[in-house]
This record gives sequence, structure tokens and C-alpha cells, in this order.
Amino acid sequence: MADAALRLTALAQQLLGRPLPVRVRAWDGSESGPPGAPVLVIRNRRALRRLLWKPGELGLARAWVAGELDIEGDLYEALDLMAGLIWERPADAPGGLEVLRDPRARAAVADLLKLSGPWLPPAPPPEEVRRRSGPLHTRHRDKAAISHHYDVGNDFYELVLGPSMVYSCAYWEDAGTLEGAQRDKLDLVCRKLALKEGDRLLDVGCGWGSMAIHAAREYGAHVTGVTLSTEQAAYARKRIADEGLTDRVEIRVQDYRDVRDGPYDAISSIGMAEHVGSVRYREYADDLFALLRPGGRLLNHQIGRRPERDESAYEIDAFIDAYVFPDGELAPVGRTLAILEEAGFEARDVEALREHYALTLRQWVANLERGWGSAVKMVSPGRARVWRLYMAASALSFERNKIGVNQILAVRPETGGASRMPLRARAWKADATA
Repeated sequence: MADAALRLTALAQQLLGRPLPVRVRAWDGSESGPPGAPVLVIRNRRALRRLLWKPGELGLARAWVAGELDIEGDLYEALDLMAGLIWERPADAPGGLEVLRDPRARAAVADLLKLSGPWLPPAPPPEEVRRRSGPLHTRHRDKAAISHHYDVGNDFYELVLGPSMVYSCAYWEDAGTLEGAQRDKLDLVCRKLALKEGDRLLDVGCGWGSMAIHAAREYGAHVTGVTLSTEQAAYARKRIADEGLTDRVEIRVQDYRDVRDGPYDAISSIGMAEHVGSVRYREYADDLFALLRPGGRLLNHQIGRRPERDESAYEIDAFIDAYVFPDGELAPVGRTLAILEEAGFEARDVEALREHYALTLRQWVANLERGWGSAVKMVSPGRARVWRLYMAASALSFERNKIGVNQILAVRPETGGASRMPLRARAWKADATA
């Protein structure tokens, strides 16, 4: 009798203390759960072994990446329904060995063992980062982490990001397009930095060169872009040559800590500081401060998380760390502001763009889904699945205010304290449609 799904939903309710909010279809064709809900498809009992040996998010992620778990129906709805069971469980919810103190839970785990088979857990999917040892955020380790995420093929990023090749939050208006919203974001950054003809701009974490090209072409700036990704640098240099901007833009494969040719009139750091890490963030702030001339401006565009009651309890997300951004860390915006000011900056403006990132991510997911067959050929089925899950879950996190993204405009004051900022500092808003 095909009854694996019924047994699984009953066992899940025993272990979790509440029914699964999604329908389950098991490898034997059986189904159980609320009719009309998205369907969690368990294609192979190997998925259960992964969960038994690595309970929680990482076990689920491994099964998803390996194609042993899938979702039929609306992916966003399914993730939203399951968020309370996976990502948003209360801090005092029982887990691990504490759960096994309950005889009913022990019996449920024994039943899961019978369903899963007596074999050892499968090896992690090849897309998972190998465990790293040694101190965080050394130059060598940061370069390896950046390579894991960005050196997967520029054609894949073209498919996901679209023609703008901007891998950060766009700046939307009603009924706008992704390409237009990304152009507006780049222009917003340039206006906040008050770029003008001949200014020297340092673009830290320059990606595929979009910000550098926009600043040079539209504002006449001389731009130095730095990245740790060799594939990004090669792509950016070709774009710059095609635009005829080689006399205005230089792209380097270089760690930000090794830039020594300041002073610059302005610095942009867009979606890069998430890679810096808490142990290096003050060093990052000090280095950027030293590279700016007095009166120069910094635009720091960075994802932030909600603060913890006990900040020492913060843990890097297991799925993101293993498959997406190795060693990436998020900090509350208040802590980021404090460190920038400790380094000598004066914070002049903070703009929250949380909803804008949710819209951006949904567009990237739609691009990936439309080009799914091509994406799988470009990278691998597992990596394409990583990206689909990561971007869809992130969109929901922004919508639910679990994480945000902020543009911090800061200035290096002159010796006497002058900021060289206009009295109406948000002048960039007035000409937003110009």
C-alpha cells in the first residue's frame, strides 16, 4: 500500500507540534495534506536521510539542491507557508536533543528511520562549499568566497540580471521596468555623490562595470573599479572598451585593502560590504576613510538585518553560507552607521530601499524561470536550483521585514568640520526625473 505521504505528514505533526501547511507527495505516488495547497514533492527517500543526519535548514537545502525535494505550485506561497517551521521558529522552540527527550518524538524519529532506509547519508551536492578552516576574511579566503559566487559564468548572470548587469537592489517607480529601475539606481548613487566632470571615483566591488560605465559616461568621472572576480573584471573591461571609455575607467582585480592611490573625490560601495565581515568592518571603514579627500563622499549600499536581543547569538544562515555567499555576514544598519562614524565619517543621509529589493528579486526569479533550460545548461541543475530558492526566499525576507537594504551617504569632514554638503542635502531628490 502506498502510504508514505500519510505517514510523513503524521510524523511531521508529531515532531513539529502542528500540521504541515503544505501538501506532500512522496516517492511512492501517495499524497497527504491540505487540498489546494502547494505540494512538497519528495522524489526520493534520500531526502529523509539528509534530514535525519542534518536536521533543519541545511538538510532541507541539500535535498533541494540535489533535486530530491521540489515544489509544485506557487514557490513564494510554499516558502511563506513553511517559513514559521524553518526560518522563523521561536528562539525557545525545542529542537535537536531536547526534542528527543519526548518519547513520542523518539518514536517518530524511529519511524522516519524506517521510511528513509538504513543507509548512511548521501554526500553533499557538489555545489556546496567545502568546509573552510582558519581565520575569517583573510585575503585568500575572501577571494575564494567571491570566486564561488561570481565566477560561475557571465552568461548565467546575463540571463538572471538582464541587460543592466547590475547585481544589487534597483530603484523602482510605479510600472517601471527592471532595466529602467537599475539605471535610476545608478543615477541616484551618482547624484548622492555629487559627481561632476573630472572627479575621481573609486567603485569598491565594481561587479560587471555598470556603475563605473554610468559614472564615466553620464557624469564625466574618472573611475577605478576593483573586484576579486576575474570573470567580472574581464567582462567589465570588454564593456568599457565597447563604450569607448578606456581613458576614463580602469578595472582592477584587487582587494579593497590593497588600494593605495588615493585620494578620491568619491567612493561607491554597492552590495559589497556584506562580504566584509564583522571582524574586518572597522578596517574596511578606516581604509575607505583614508582613501577619500577631505570633503569627499561615500555611498555605502548594504543589506542589513534586524538586530538581535543578544547580538552574540547571531548566526550566519546555513543555506546561504553553504551554497550562496560563503562567510557573508549581515549587520544591523545602526551598527554599520556606528562603525563608519567611529572611523571618522559623518553620516548625512540614510535611505531604506527594502521594498525595492523585493521587487528586484522577483524580477530576477522570473528571468531565471523563463530561461530555466538555458540556465541549467550554463551552470548545473543544482546551482540553478540554489539560485531559484535563494532569490525567492530572499524576496520574502525583504517583504516580511526580516532583512532590509540601506543607502548610507557619509562624508569625510574637513579639518575644521566643514562637510561641503548643501544646506538642503537631499537636492538629488528634486532632479530625480530630470
